[in-house]
Amino acid sequence: QVQLVESGGGLVQAGGSLRLSCAASGGTFSSYAMGWFRQAPGKERSFVAGMSRSGLSTYYADSVKGRFTISRDSAKNTLYLQMNSLKTEDTAVYYCAQSQLYSAGSNRDNYNYWGQGTRVTVSS
Repeated sequence: QVQLVESGGGLVQAGGSLRLSCAASGGTFSSYAMGWFRQAPGKERSFVAGMSRSGLSTYYADSVKGRFTISRDSAKNTLYLQMNSLKTEDTAVYYCAQSQLYSAGSNRDNYNYWGQGTRVTVSS
């Protein structure tokens, strides 16, 4: 049974940074593509960043390119999202997701497992 647990969310001022973590258990971490999504109040869950199974390919939503970085530590079975230059519009609950595909892209339907989410609030 795959389990994903996010952490690292919190309150930060605009322009600040946060690093989210996603601890995975119940599967072989490097066998899955991974992704981060977010859901702002009153909006649908949207893609933020993704990484292929090999870890060699990463991709980002246009809104976060150049500010966010997805990475992983396979030895720790942990996925990260480094968020810099945060904006108020980055306020959302952030979810980690895992896919059995080699590269899952931005489509939510490609992801099989989801964490419970961690809340990020960016104040002005």
